[in-house]
Amino acid sequence: MRDGSDTSSDHEAVPERPGRGEFVVLIALMISIVAMAIDAMLPALGQIGEDMGVAGGNRQQLVVTFLFLGLALSQIVFGPLSDSFGRKPVIYAGFIIFMIGCVMSIVATSFWVMIAGRLLQGIGAAGPRIVTLALVRDRFAGREMARLMSLVMTVFILIPVFAPIIGQGIMIVTHWRGIFVMFLVLSAIAFVWFWARQPETLAPEKRSKLSAGRIARAFRETLTNRTALGYTMTAGLIFGAFVGYLVSAQQIFQVTFGVGEAFPLYFALSAGALGFASITNARLVMRFGMRPLTGTALAAASLLSIVFLVVVVLADNHPSLWATMVYIVMTFFFVGFVFGNFNALAMEPLGHIAGSASSVIGSVTMFISLALGTLIGQLYDGTVLPLVAGFAILATVSFAVMTWVEGTLPWNAQD
Repeated sequence: MRDGSDTSSDHEAVPERPGRGEFVVLIALMISIVAMAIDAMLPALGQIGEDMGVAGGNRQQLVVTFLFLGLALSQIVFGPLSDSFGRKPVIYAGFIIFMIGCVMSIVATSFWVMIAGRLLQGIGAAGPRIVTLALVRDRFAGREMARLMSLVMTVFILIPVFAPIIGQGIMIVTHWRGIFVMFLVLSAIAFVWFWARQPETLAPEKRSKLSAGRIARAFRETLTNRTALGYTMTAGLIFGAFVGYLVSAQQIFQVTFGVGEAFPLYFALSAGALGFASITNARLVMRFGMRPLTGTALAAASLLSIVFLVVVVLADNHPSLWATMVYIVMTFFFVGFVFGNFNALAMEPLGHIAGSASSVIGSVTMFISLALGTLIGQLYDGTVLPLVAGFAILATVSFAVMTWVEGTLPWNAQD
């Protein structure tokens, strides 16, 4: 474990570093702003479509996909900036942009103005989302980093469990615009907590001069490193299937299965499976290692998706709600082992350029997943076939790429 938090070069007082527990919760809150901005909106998509005159078809999915687009576009900027100016100023800037986007969506009177606000929310949220990964990498490495990221994911995953329920509750009490007010308040709380409690982790003497050449070199080093490139691709592939679920979940549950206002409860079951997997991963990763654990879980998700795809076809593309829920919960449990470990594995050989590398990895992962997830979402045809086929194909390809990276079956690889 490395400790790079005490970076003051003068006699000014540096805020006391938060303990491990507070650090995990703070980082999880900062990262979870993204999850909240996505998942709390899901119950509102149908109403937004009606109010903004875009009801019918799949256009309301843009409320989610434009936030992902903002994330993908801006991640490549925030990492290098954090390597040059420090982690904290860049995170501050991200929060401010996110809050401006929230205000735009609150006051918007047209669909595209609101979508522009969502784009800004994605751009701003990338600051806390991507730079906190570099901040964690400043302090931890290897399995210890994977364990801490799993703990962060455990706290983080509580947000998707409860966010749609919160969003539904806000809509019952007031209006879907109130959800954006909640985003504004939460981001302000996270901003103040981070400012007050977390010291800078990148010492001035370790900062790099900002230049296009350095960014290009970081791109080249990240994308020519077999491990970093491979795990960035695997993360993008499997997260692409997950994005496909996020953008189409409201339609699948409320249109295909007609669950109505119970949608947040069904969504919570899938999110809970991810959270339970993260807890389990945090306990097992130090014992078994990231590669064997992740490879086994990915193979299980691939096999399960292929089997259920056959079930879907045999059921004329309309399996029962409960069969679909069993599949989703089991698949998400296995996928839950993947997310935290893939990030740690991709970052592992790039600690010397952590900020730039986290940006490259995050941006490439997001572009891959956004393209694939949007395709899956736009293929929604009133059935679960596009989603299940997407998981079957992408999980299988992801496993194949991981095998290529390691040169052997993943459960035979060593950390």
